[in-house]
Amino acid sequence: MTRILFISRCPPWPLYLGDRLILYHLGRELALRHHHLDLLAFADRAEDWGEQDHYDMDFRQVALFPQPERSQLSYLRRAALPGARWPRSAEASWSPDMWRAIRARLSAETYDVVHLFGGVHVYEYYHALGGVPAIITPYESYSLYLKRALAAVSGQPNLRWLRPAISIKIRQMLTRRFESFMFTPYARTVVVSNKDRDELLGINPALQVEVIPNGVNGYEFRPRPVKRIPALLFVGNYEYAPNVDAALRLARAIFPAVQQRVPEARLWLVGNAATPEMQALAGESIRVTGRVPDVRPYLARAGVFVSPLRLGAGIKNKVLEALAMGCPVAATPLSVDGIAVTDGHDALVADGDGLVEAIVGLLEDAELAGRLSANGRKLIETRYSWDRVAEEYLALYEQAAKG
Repeated sequence: MTRILFISRCPPWPLYLGDRLILYHLGRELALRHHHLDLLAFADRAEDWGEQDHYDMDFRQVALFPQPERSQLSYLRRAALPGARWPRSAEASWSPDMWRAIRARLSAETYDVVHLFGGVHVYEYYHALGGVPAIITPYESYSLYLKRALAAVSGQPNLRWLRPAISIKIRQMLTRRFESFMFTPYARTVVVSNKDRDELLGINPALQVEVIPNGVNGYEFRPRPVKRIPALLFVGNYEYAPNVDAALRLARAIFPAVQQRVPEARLWLVGNAATPEMQALAGESIRVTGRVPDVRPYLARAGVFVSPLRLGAGIKNKVLEALAMGCPVAATPLSVDGIAVTDGHDALVADGDGLVEAIVGLLEDAELAGRLSANGRKLIETRYSWDRVAEEYLALYEQAAKG
């Protein structure tokens, strides 16, 4: 039995916000193995305090704290002054309440390891841990995200709505500075894809970086015996700019080219917070659903899951879920970062005109679609279960505890 304190930038619920998936499922898997877990988390939604019953059975103690204000001046001060980077008291931290809660938990309980989830939101509590072994999971390299955003906005004039390039460049420089020191004292830094690991090591080669991808609940997300129809599906949380860009690109450029060759094709854009620009696309051939209570009926019926992402970092949970449901996948290379798909075997990986060809091929070739459906499901079963994720983290906890 391992005693673990989780400190997180967010609570484990709701699951349509992808950064909460790992905290929820890892907590559940560890609790089922009878490990002792406590959770201290920041909350940035008014609803967070009323949703604890979705996960509090997995933790002995749960406490939520308002996300603190972090001024631009405070970021710049920490970036420029090494002595300001690592607070040594509650009053010097961004969230004195969180600092004091950590100290109180460590005074009341002996933990084998502390596991922090997030980057700039949680890194500063290292000295509050009092020497307890600790690992940190920032999920992704935000520097990589900004590097890709800068490349996209510089090369695609229609993407300038994201943010002026000079603003992205300044943020990237500041983020690189933080990622050069944020993770240095922790026993391990864990990200979800090799690309994120390589970015962090390029910034600080001395880091001990591990890659543990997200998983999928293979029982809840599994193939269903229903007939697929010629519908293209994309699922996303549209509070996240890369998903909005992907949805608009799919509807305006990719889908019309597909429909010219497959006139009966339809497009479903599913997910939380569809923007007004997305909602204006709705019509006879395009359905914009907004948030739905369950994405699985769409994954079960769609002829192809299309992920045309060209921005972002980390692993794409939406792609994992599509593969688990046996929905044939056509995706850009960025969309499958961290997922061990083989092009032509588990999914079709392409961009530009090649992505259109891949979609049309899956809609017109039932044998190809069936083969990818079966192989994609097998890939999830063998590589991407939450059970496997939990075992990998338990091995890291043991290593951290041994020093």
